Amino acid sequence: MNASPIAAAPAGAAPASFEHWLAAHAQRAERALDGALPAAVTHPARLHDAMRYAVLGGGKRVRPLLAYAAGEAVGASGAALDRVGCAVELIHAYSLVHDDMPCMDDDVLRRGRPTVHVVYGEALAMLVGDALQALAFETLAGTVAHGVEATAALAMVGELARAAGSTGMAGGQAIDLAAVGAELDAGALEDMHRRKTGALLQAAVRLGGLCAPVATTRAGGGRQAALERYGEAIGLAFQVVDDILDVEGDSATLGKTAGKDAECNKPTYVSMLGMGAARALAARLREQAHAAIVPLGAQGRRLAELADLIVMRSA
Repeated sequence: MNASPIAAAPAGAAPASFEHWLAAHAQRAERALDGALPAAVTHPARLHDAMRYAVLGGGKRVRPLLAYAAGEAVGASGAALDRVGCAVELIHAYSLVHDDMPCMDDDVLRRGRPTVHVVYGEALAMLVGDALQALAFETLAGTVAHGVEATAALAMVGELARAAGSTGMAGGQAIDLAAVGAELDAGALEDMHRRKTGALLQAAVRLGGLCAPVATTRAGGGRQAALERYGEAIGLAFQVVDDILDVEGDSATLGKTAGKDAECNKPTYVSMLGMGAARALAARLREQAHAAIVPLGAQGRRLAELADLIVMRSA
């Protein structure tokens, strides 16, 4: 992984537009992921080719973007953030590979392409997910070589493990599977979504913040708390908007099968609250995200812009 450091704007220069920042950091994340993944010709070649198929060339890269924005807000180094962004995106990619399999959501379309198990078979798809998860933690451990203290790196490993594990993403998926055809109350639905989707998004924000220099970390408890509150709000907002788009979007725009939740009789915010109330909830969560980062001042600008993007997106 040899991406160059994130360039800072010259003193006194106007900050880059959000569109420029977004494109530059999405490209940076793509380069970092390309460098973190084994080459397709590395033995066993078919496994590594499938891993690259699962990760590269698609996706919004929301999780790395959140990590970059949070890290930049607290002065973290670009090289450390590259690894953090890769780690959370690799976990996300592994979860998609497994979620799409016949034993889970049984989907054939992801990011506008056939899903991994359709192209490479179910057995190899299972191994792709396993290998991506392992690579995520290997990549995260490498932050120590890029200015992150060993104690902070250890905390990040624990943070990502909790976000991905039985009390986070995997647990949320288990609740989701058990909820098919069932009726959940508002509290249970929120709990499921905070685990299944929100936990990893929140972890991306927290991991970016944990990459802060030692002096900043010790003096910046208020900033870390602000990132925590922001991550909680934006993590749930993302899933609320996903529920809306599953109803209103089309497969070509979404890059995945539209209407899948209703087809599978899954409880969602739209099915529980109705479209208008679901939209209002997303708007309130966006406001909460903005309010959370007020203590960051101008350094929270990118996080605010990402909150707008997440809630107002059409795909």
